[in-house]
Amino acid sequence: MTRFLQIGFVAAGLLIASGGLRAQGAKPLFDESFSAAKVGEVPESFLVLDGQFAVREEEGNRFLELPGAPLESFGVLFGPNEAEGVEVTARILGTKSGRKFPTFAVGLNGVGGYKVRVAPAKNALELVKGDDVKASVPFKWASGQWTAFRLSVRKSGAGVRIVAKAWQGADEPKEALLQHDESEKLPPGKAGVWGMPFAGTPIRFDDLKITPAP
Repeated sequence: MTRFLQIGFVAAGLLIASGGLRAQGAKPLFDESFSAAKVGEVPESFLVLDGQFAVREEEGNRFLELPGAPLESFGVLFGPNEAEGVEVTARILGTKSGRKFPTFAVGLNGVGGYKVRVAPAKNALELVKGDDVKASVPFKWASGQWTAFRLSVRKSGAGVRIVAKAWQGADEPKEALLQHDESEKLPPGKAGVWGMPFAGTPIRFDDLKITPAP
């Protein structure tokens, strides 16, 4: 009997492991690197909420860019409408000007959903919903370097768990930097990227991808 139980545990472990591998290697629900996008335009699959977003090119690399003026908050939505079980990744580049800093974010579940936001003026990485900061950790941001983001909304009991991280450089943090539990499910919505060019300099977005959450 003990031998059969051991075999059963091993088989269950293999099933769990294979399920995790399938999630990690699953086909993206959305994937845009802008390499084939037309310069000066916005891909048709994007929904611009506000702001003069346009694809630009520099040294052979194309990306979505938000101009440095006016100094407001702007966003663009993309991908399928999902309520949970998805993860969005993106890269964003901003630069400071003197003592003025940009703010930028990646979100899920539409305009009213959760966003993971870099706030260089506060040296913070924040998880926000609307105007409410749900969680915050110190974050050292370097001007002129790409910042990578990873944000997921996962089913957790009767509600959802929001998990997020951001980093600069090649080494992704192994553990989540921010986490928050909602007792109720969130409404379906698209993913989005957001920029607030308070420094008066452009903000660039690239490698936007949505996959099933691990």
